[in-house]
Amino acid sequence: MHTGTTLTQFIIEEQRHIAGASGDFTALLNDIVTAIKTISNAVNKGALIGVMGALDTENVQGETQKKLDVITNEIMIRNNEWAGHLCGMASEEMDEVYSIPSPNPLGKYLLVFDPLDGSSNVDLNISVGTIFSILRSPTPSRAASKEDFMQPGTRQVCAGYALYGSSTMLVLTTGHGVNGFTLDRDIGEFVLTHPNMKIPADTREFAINASNQRFWEPPVQRYVSECLAGSTGPRGRDFNMRWVASMVAEVHRILTRGGIFMYPRDNKDPSKPGRLRLMYEANPMSFIVEQAGGLSSTGYERILDILPQDLHQRVPVILGSKNEVEVVLGYHKG
Repeated sequence: MHTGTTLTQFIIEEQRHIAGASGDFTALLNDIVTAIKTISNAVNKGALIGVMGALDTENVQGETQKKLDVITNEIMIRNNEWAGHLCGMASEEMDEVYSIPSPNPLGKYLLVFDPLDGSSNVDLNISVGTIFSILRSPTPSRAASKEDFMQPGTRQVCAGYALYGSSTMLVLTTGHGVNGFTLDRDIGEFVLTHPNMKIPADTREFAINASNQRFWEPPVQRYVSECLAGSTGPRGRDFNMRWVASMVAEVHRILTRGGIFMYPRDNKDPSKPGRLRLMYEANPMSFIVEQAGGLSSTGYERILDILPQDLHQRVPVILGSKNEVEVVLGYHKG
């Protein structure tokens, strides 16, 4: 029998310290967790139940959608549309805001999510995940408009991600530090296994897609070349490079042992100065990283301060161990 703190217990205890907490947030989080457990099963059994492979449709980003992308998006919607906690949802997989269907009641929160981050890896059995963020609705109990979602990351009530790896983990912040929970399949509950996660300030590990090197701006060119020069270069120490192409896996590694992750601004496509989505990826991950003592920036500004202009806005991302991120930001300042 497991004696650890369950996620439900943890959240209820945390909410006790918040004046006027009504239980709505705890119930919403429970619905998200149910969706994550369902997605975990779908990912784990994917090849068996025939949900691998691509569909012919494209999402709003112009990417071919995997069957699992569509299935996981549906799971998130179905688990969260009925209980009366939300005014609307937005997903990386949907062009527009998802309106809560009547006669379901409307609540006071907004949910944004990337249902299956790193989905190009799913056929290869490499870790994928779900990223989510909860905002307060500026118009509670009314159907959410696109404008209601245009809030900076500093306004997030909660951010989290699930990692579907050798075990299923859920990492979460409500603005009071970062905690990691592991799904105990015997009891079907997430149990606190990684309390108060902290990112080491120093690191010798960087993650970047080196195939884009020719398109990077000079500050990133300089930083990476100095890392590659190792102990004989200006940094005076050797670095290792990692690249999983799954943001959840990259951030989880950084939370666990430190590191810096960069998907920087480049000139490959002038219409897309950044690649990662502000609302579904950059904001939730930045909230988690900052709460764990790390830094997150575009290279030019703090990501959490950006006021979104569009549901599917993209931004450059440089995040991770505080001292290394500061080196890169120093190079951006010249």
